[in-house]
Amino acid sequence: MYKYNNKFFFLLLYSSLIIGFLIDENLNYGSYNDWIGAYIPPIIDFSKNLGDTLLNYEVYGQRHSPLYLVFLSFFYKLGLSLDIIRIIHLHLCVSLIFIFYKCLKVQFNSVDKKILQLLSLIIFLSPTFRSLSIWPDSRLPGLIFFILSAYYFIKFLKKPDYKNTWFCSISLIFASYISPNYSLFSLYFYFIFFRHLSIGRFLKLMIFNLIAAFPMLYYLFVLDINFLVAGKTPGLDEDLVSLNFNLSNKILIISSILFFHLIPVFFYVVNYKNFVKFIKKKLIYILILFIILIYFFNYQIFFTGGGFFFQLSNFLFNNNLLFFLFCFLSISFLFFLSSINFENLFIIFILIISNVQNSIYHKYYEPLILIIFFILFKNLDFKYFFSKSRNLVFLYSFGIFFIILRVIKNLYLV
Repeated sequence: MYKYNNKFFFLLLYSSLIIGFLIDENLNYGSYNDWIGAYIPPIIDFSKNLGDTLLNYEVYGQRHSPLYLVFLSFFYKLGLSLDIIRIIHLHLCVSLIFIFYKCLKVQFNSVDKKILQLLSLIIFLSPTFRSLSIWPDSRLPGLIFFILSAYYFIKFLKKPDYKNTWFCSISLIFASYISPNYSLFSLYFYFIFFRHLSIGRFLKLMIFNLIAAFPMLYYLFVLDINFLVAGKTPGLDEDLVSLNFNLSNKILIISSILFFHLIPVFFYVVNYKNFVKFIKKKLIYILILFIILIYFFNYQIFFTGGGFFFQLSNFLFNNNLLFFLFCFLSISFLFFLSSINFENLFIIFILIISNVQNSIYHKYYEPLILIIFFILFKNLDFKYFFSKSRNLVFLYSFGIFFIILRVIKNLYLV
């Protein structure tokens, strides 16, 4: 069934990324401006004076950790040009695909490796992956270490080996230092570890993590360099990003983004009839929550972002009615996933609270959601998805469709 030469397919997709680099591809639109305006200045300053730049990091308006920029600044200090640094970064990012494949091999050890290879290569069609590989950003390096932590986590679940809890913890620490939002996944990982480990072993892990987190906590709260709230929201130039956010905005927009990216796989791994039955059975509860969320929803189009359905609704009708319709489906979808296994609810909860700013973009959840859907979500039936070649064809078609949407938006709508 899968007779394609995956090495050739990899080279084809990899070549497309290199061509994108050469022509300055910018599918996420803002990635180029972020690189020029928000990343290059601190990289240059880190290369000149590491200490002073660290102590004044919040003046750059960066909501990302300085760690990866410090790493890139070493290359700049060695005399490498910014373009050489970009190409080094791009090839570091490609490792995400190999780590995802390793996760898939552990999680689906009975599935043909060629199928898993094709699934992992879909990352090449992610606009976020392409943009943030070509225009360096700390989000992808953070994701790489997070998926590496997930690799050791699922290895531990398959065959409990205490050393994998340590590898998982160390990888997650690196992920959290690069992209602090991933630190929240420690709540999930250690909840599971607590159920499988002795008290003594669990306490050793916790103490190690507290010690490892101390430098960042000291940097944020003692030195008071709180870069997490350094940026601003478009349209609200007088307001700094706040750690207090409207939960209705988060739940509705993030659920619609998650639903959008899982459309090409969701109904291949769950029974459609069971999904409809679930909605009918829980309709009253879903409607009550849905009405409450709509009442408090106040996300504005000038915040930018908001996801595909939010943007489409405002573009076509200049209101949120179409968006709310898809939100009902999205909320039902998340309820259903949560009903299958409590741990799915835990992961969804973390995905929602990990965003602390007003603006919400696809890039925060893509390709993250597709990856963790396959490797972390529980009690889903992937047999049918892997049994039909057309399912992967549809997934790739959806990826191409999303790229086309990005191109149209960048050329005609932005």
